Amino acid sequence: MADPRGFMKVRERQTQPRRPVPVRIMDWKEVYEAQEKGVLKSQAGRCMDCGIPFCHQGCPLGNLIPEWNDLVRRDKGREAIDRLHATNNFPEFTGRLCPAPCEASCVLGINQPPVTIKQVEVSIIDEAFENNWVHAHPPERLTDKTIAVVGSGPAGLAVAQQLTRTGHTVAVYERDDKIGGLLRYGIPDFKMEKELLDRRLDQMRSEGTRFRAGVDVGRDISWDQLRRRYDAVVVATGATVPRDLPIPGRELQGVHFAMDYLVQANRASAGETVENQIDARGKHVVILGGGDTGADCLGTAHRQQAASVTTLAIGNQPPAERAAHQPWPTFPTLFEVASAHEEGGERTYLASTVGFAGEDGTLTAIEVAETEFVDGRRVPKSGTERRIPADLVLLSLGFTGAEPAGIAEQVNAAFDERGNVGRDDYYMTNTPGIFVAGDAGRGQSLIVWAIAEGRACAAAVDQWLMGETKLPAPVAPTDRAMDVL
Repeated sequence: MADPRGFMKVRERQTQPRRPVPVRIMDWKEVYEAQEKGVLKSQAGRCMDCGIPFCHQGCPLGNLIPEWNDLVRRDKGREAIDRLHATNNFPEFTGRLCPAPCEASCVLGINQPPVTIKQVEVSIIDEAFENNWVHAHPPERLTDKTIAVVGSGPAGLAVAQQLTRTGHTVAVYERDDKIGGLLRYGIPDFKMEKELLDRRLDQMRSEGTRFRAGVDVGRDISWDQLRRRYDAVVVATGATVPRDLPIPGRELQGVHFAMDYLVQANRASAGETVENQIDARGKHVVILGGGDTGADCLGTAHRQQAASVTTLAIGNQPPAERAAHQPWPTFPTLFEVASAHEEGGERTYLASTVGFAGEDGTLTAIEVAETEFVDGRRVPKSGTERRIPADLVLLSLGFTGAEPAGIAEQVNAAFDERGNVGRDDYYMTNTPGIFVAGDAGRGQSLIVWAIAEGRACAAAVDQWLMGETKLPAPVAPTDRAMDVL
C-alpha cells in the first residue's frame, strides 16, 4: 500500500468528467473524458488495502482490486494491467458498462464515498492500449479438440478466448453480420465506441480464434450438425426474448421493443443504411422502464433530436442513499443520474401504462394511471387515469429468457421454469457436450457475470475434454450472491 493514510488525506470522491451536454448530444462519441493522471492516482490512493477486501464479494470475476489500485497510485501501469488481465479478459468493457457492485462493497463506503474502482479499472486498460502493452497470447501448442461457441457477446467471447489460449481450436458463430452481439448492436457508441470492441477482436484473431458471422445456428446450420462437427458446443446466445406489454392498443404503429430501436440506431450511427428505421426525430417519445436499457434509449432519442422524452417506471423513486433493508455490503437500489438523464427528459414514477391510444392505426398517446398496493400487488389506482401524448413508445421492460432457436427440438436441450437453457453444476445441458454460459443459462444479468461465467464455463469444457484443467473458474452456475437482477 503506497500511502496507508491516503483515504484520510483525500476524502472527496472525484469521478470521470463528462463532455458538456450541448456538445455531446450532437454526436455519438463517448460521453466521458480522460481524467487528469494526478487526480486518478490520488483517487486510487483512497483504497485502504483492507484486511478483508469486501470489493471482492461484489465482483464475480474476483478482480484483484486493492492490488491494481495500489499499482495505479504508484504509477505502475504496466504491472497494473497484468494484474487486471489475470482475472478479467475485457476490462475495457466492464470499466464502461458494469454498474460496479464492487464499489457498493467497498469498505471505505461505510462512512465515506467509496473508491472509484470502475474508473481506475478503465484507466488501466486505456493506458495499456495506448502504450502497446496489450498483446496476443497464442497457445504454445494445439490440442486436437474443437469447440463451437454460439453467440459473440461478452460470455461467448470470454469462453472463446480462454479455450483458444489453452490450445483448443475455437470457432465463434454469430447470427448478425458482425461479431460482438449486444456489445456491438445493443450498446450505444456514447457509452462504448465500437473501435474498442474491434481492437479486442483483432487480438483474439491473432491468438487463433475463428469467427463465423452471419450464421444463424438452428436455421442456417442445425444444433445437431454443430454437435457432430465439434467436440463441444457452448451456448452463449444471451437472454434476448423481450418482455411484452399485452394491453389495449399494443398493435398500434409506433410501439416498439427497446432493443429493436437501439439495434437500428447503432447500425445507422455506424454508417449502415437502415430501411424503415425507428427514429425519434421530432417525436414525443415515452420509454417504459427505468433501467440501463431505458437510459440507453433516452440518450439515443436525445441524439436523434426528439421533441420530448418521458420515462415511466411502475415503482417508487429509489432513495438517494442506502435503505435500511439494503445495508453495506449489499448492492443497493439507488436513484441514479446516468449521463443520458443529465441530457434532459422527464422521469415519472408510480405510473402504470393501461393502454395505448391512436388514430388510423397509428399511436398518438398512452394512457397511464397512478399505482397502489392491493393484496400485495401494485395495481392501477382507479380515478387517476390520464393521457400522455406519444408518437413513439419504447418497451424497456427486461427480458424473459433465451430464444429456443431450435435447440430444444434439435438436441433435446431442456429449458427451466425461468425460460433459460437448463444446465448442471458444470455448465453442461442435459445433452452431453453442449454447455451454456452467460444470460442464456443465468437469465438477464450484468456484463461482469457474463464474463465470469464465460471464464468458468471454459474451465468446465476444458476439464470435460481433457480430464483436467488449469483454467480458473471464478463462479459456479448456482452462484447468485450480489446478482442484482
